[in-house]
Amino acid sequence: MKYDYQETTEDLATRISIHDQYGSRDIDSWMLEILDLEPGMRLFDVGCGSGKQLLAFHRALGGQATIEGGDVNQELLEQARQRVANAGADIRIIDLDFNRRFPLDDDSYHLVSCCFAIYYAEDIPFTIAEMHRILKPGGRLFTTGPMPENKQTFYDVIQEATGRPIPPMPGSSRYASEILDTIRTTFSEVELHRFENPLRFSQAAPFIEYTRASLSEDRKLWGSFFEGAEDFNRVMEKISQVAQRRAEADGGLVMTKVVGGIVATK
Repeated sequence: MKYDYQETTEDLATRISIHDQYGSRDIDSWMLEILDLEPGMRLFDVGCGSGKQLLAFHRALGGQATIEGGDVNQELLEQARQRVANAGADIRIIDLDFNRRFPLDDDSYHLVSCCFAIYYAEDIPFTIAEMHRILKPGGRLFTTGPMPENKQTFYDVIQEATGRPIPPMPGSSRYASEILDTIRTTFSEVELHRFENPLRFSQAAPFIEYTRASLSEDRKLWGSFFEGAEDFNRVMEKISQVAQRRAEADGGLVMTKVVGGIVATK
């Protein structure tokens, strides 16, 4: 069997779809409950991607807020602008590289968010300082990322299939340590919240598709495991065999997403 070696944006959509289909909890509801947003706020989403978080804020506030976002990926920005237009939402989207000074004024926003992106920053203290700079006094930073124990089953299956140690992941290896520590030294108050969402697969197929999308999207991280499409297919075939064997033995597979949510006040 051949496993499609797709483009990154398609792989991300696949992962999100599998979260929605097989997870038992809604992460957007969890985020909104933590944040308790109020009409009239001014919000900026750093690393907004295809606009998912922007529209979640828009729906939660009924359009009664100033919502803006930015990203460095032009393909994702085009998707975000299209989604915003389709929703009829008044949301400004700009080009923004969080490794450079933000093209935004000091003390401007009540909330700055950065969901599942901050751990890709080249210089964490610089990026967090920029987020702090554009917040109003008393404003809040909200950021999310994987905790060290995130989706352990995923890594266990890959390690069993390949016999190789798992390389350090930029999210789980940085979020609850370097990133959290930097935010604590930069902001006056910091809270760490925790979200767990078990993804239950009665058969191996969706787990295998999730794994394929993850390895393809993050192919640079997994460079020691495969080179090119042919090698990728060879590794995926081994992973598929292990996943199917585990699913048959256990009556399915459970992969638990474990996410941290940091809320920091300026």
